[in-house]
Amino acid sequence: MPNTPQQQRRTDRIESILGLATPVLNLVLAAGDRLSRIVAPPEEDQYAIRPAGERLELAELRATSPAARRQPEA
Repeated sequence: MPNTPQQQRRTDRIESILGLATPVLNLVLAAGDRLSRIVAPPEEDQYAIRPAGERLELAELRATSPAARRQPEA
């Protein structure tokens, strides 16, 4: 369904406001990113969920899933 003229004017107004605000919002995001990198201590306690040599095999997971274990009804 096409927009009414009033809806189109409102849409155009909102899009123009967002277009003008975009550079300011990008600066706020960039400043916040820099600030968080400076203020936050380095996280040395991070570790991998899976050891580097271990691979995730989806075929094995699918074979052991509850849906795969259900027997088809006859």
